[in-house]
Amino acid sequence: MIRANFYQDNNKIQTIEISGHAEYDESGKDIVCAAVSTAIIVTVNAINLVGFIDYIEYVIEEGYFKLEVSKENEILDQLLINLDYTLHDLEKQYPKYIKYQKEE
Repeated sequence: MIRANFYQDNNKIQTIEISGHAEYDESGKDIVCAAVSTAIIVTVNAINLVGFIDYIEYVIEEGYFKLEVSKENEILDQLLINLDYTLHDLEKQYPKYIKYQKEE
């Protein structure tokens, strides 16, 4: 199961931690893992493309992703909200394979 945890402060996402494997299907055919991985990569690439990569610290490893906001920005906030929305939506579609949680 993939666990996606979003931690907020003052209603702004400060830390995201995603870990595990969906085990929806075998490696290379797991559409749930692929969807989560793609959402993460697209988000980090977009942050880089718009010039805010220095506003975050992140780690991407096999089965693990962590992002921490070091400097706030409205565009960065919106990109993280989009990732939040995407993973929450995926949890609704695949509740056996993704556990989404948001904490203040």
